[in-house]
Amino acid sequence: MNSMELTGGHRGVTRRRSLWSRLHIDPWLLSLLLVLMGSGLIVLYSASGQDMQTVIAQLTRFGVALTVLFVIAQISPATMLRWAPVAYGGTVLMLLAVEIMGDMGMGAQRWLVIPGVLRFQPSELMKLAMPLMLAAYISRRELPPRWRDLLVCAALIVVPIIMIARQPDLGTSLLVACSGVFVILLAGLSWRFIIVIAALVTAALPVLWLSMHQYQRQRVLTFLNPDTDPLGAGWNIIQSTTAIGSGGVLGKGWLEGTQSQLEFLPERHTDFIVAVLGEEFGLAGMWLVLVLYLLIVMRGMWLANEAQDSFGRLLGGSIVLTFFIYVFVNVGMVSGILPIVGVPLPLVSFGGTSSVTLLIGFGILMSVHSHRRLLSR
Repeated sequence: MNSMELTGGHRGVTRRRSLWSRLHIDPWLLSLLLVLMGSGLIVLYSASGQDMQTVIAQLTRFGVALTVLFVIAQISPATMLRWAPVAYGGTVLMLLAVEIMGDMGMGAQRWLVIPGVLRFQPSELMKLAMPLMLAAYISRRELPPRWRDLLVCAALIVVPIIMIARQPDLGTSLLVACSGVFVILLAGLSWRFIIVIAALVTAALPVLWLSMHQYQRQRVLTFLNPDTDPLGAGWNIIQSTTAIGSGGVLGKGWLEGTQSQLEFLPERHTDFIVAVLGEEFGLAGMWLVLVLYLLIVMRGMWLANEAQDSFGRLLGGSIVLTFFIYVFVNVGMVSGILPIVGVPLPLVSFGGTSSVTLLIGFGILMSVHSHRRLLSR
């Protein structure tokens, strides 16, 4: 009797595992993402002024993003490798279309519009097309990459970065650059190359400063000393740090934040949603969310490390590390340790294209891992 029960239990576990395997989904990573999105909806309800329409819109976008995740997870890494140049080239063409006929919003030209159907940011898609292209290029060559390969990679990174920065969108250009640089670093770049590149980047900082828009320079200056213009450029960061500090350890309670509910806090449902979290749930709530992000990053890096080949490892690792940069930059700018660059908190801030892009990335990661298991059997 006991033997039959044990056998039946074992078969049940086997069936469950084979189901996830057939779906090409990692249940642990998916569960963590669902908990994060659920927590984000709770915070968003408060940050949006208890606007249920905003929450429903975000929930709808999550539904679309999860559907796309499941679809992308079915595509094999071999197929992704073949189509990488098409994805990269197509996204560059869309960025060019943005520059020619893109839709304006809040002083920036970042969107393409399909009338009555869709409005999206092609720059968000480059966060995936970039590591996809570089991973495909580097994985076909000797590792670690040589100088000529690094020059090709640099060109592949610089072209879309310039196009995105011209929109202007400094935050997204930073994330796209990181997604490409991470592929190069994970390819086994020697310390000699890293030191030379770091020196070149440092030398280019004055040129970068001169090429920045006036409002972008002001953001840097405000970061260094917000009190120079407390009612103007310094208002955002002052209100943000005030909200976080007033939350204390346990917070004021859900829907009880004064800075957010009385609308002192700007962009509270998008870029500055961390301040709402800190004010209402305190340091404890912020730590719980950060631990959740850490678990997602750890699980993601494990999946990437288990990839079948260098293409999968480079692509998966870059996707996870770029996700980490998302979190680090947003929390850093809202808490005053980094300049404000307009990077949302992933899967918590209100946003459409960003959510879809992030979950496509995790779908790619799950595909890389699940197809590895199929190949190893």
